[in-house]
Amino acid sequence: MEKNMEKNIKHVIAVASGKGGVGKSSATSLIAATLAQKGYKVGVMDADITGPSIPKIFGVSGHPEKGENGFINPVLSDSGVYVMSINLLLEDASQPVIWRGPLVGKIVGQFFNEVNWGELDFLLIDMPPGTGDVPLTVLQSCDVEGVVMVTTPQDLAGMVVGKAVHMAEKMDKKVIGIIENMSYAICPDCGTNIEIFGKSHGAVLAGKFNLPLLGRVAIDPEFTRLSDEGKIHEYTATPEMLSIVDQVEKFVS
Repeated sequence: MEKNMEKNIKHVIAVASGKGGVGKSSATSLIAATLAQKGYKVGVMDADITGPSIPKIFGVSGHPEKGENGFINPVLSDSGVYVMSINLLLEDASQPVIWRGPLVGKIVGQFFNEVNWGELDFLLIDMPPGTGDVPLTVLQSCDVEGVVMVTTPQDLAGMVVGKAVHMAEKMDKKVIGIIENMSYAICPDCGTNIEIFGKSHGAVLAGKFNLPLLGRVAIDPEFTRLSDEGKIHEYTATPEMLSIVDQVEKFVS
């Protein structure tokens, strides 16, 4: 099938991580929802084919319809963000996707080229962790302008994120900066920041790669609840997230 030449996406931003479990999809969703709240036209492409979570967070389900041109229409969420994910194409979203790398890479390319994204200010691509077939396909084939790296305070997560940074550099893609997710929790009684996963290494890690630390994002039970309910549009962006989005805007300006 030929590429969809009707799409007009101004900025494509990939969100990546060196390892799983760092809240990359949460970061992607927060950035996308916050951009939408600021008035931008935003889409999210869920490239984590074997572990998709974007539809759940945005509260979308069902099967996408085909447009008159034969390409698939993304699903519009209540947050005003357009979403495309493999879970929207499965008869049963709970069934695993047991595919080898080449097939997974092919569907990711189709999500970018054969979906009616239309006119978007931002397309956020939620990548799977690591440096395998899908991240390579995204960086090589999806017109990525910049990459946001997500990590957590643990030394292990920081060590592995370096691999993803070097991958982006080898693909000649600019890294916008690093988000340290789950950096701390706020005590509901006294307001003290509690570093549950240990002391923050975000600034040191960012300095090691000569990158900005975009922000330290706290563990927020309210965000977790709204994500589980598919109501991210009801979440009020924190000052930290607004600052992160401001830096993304400055990067593309």
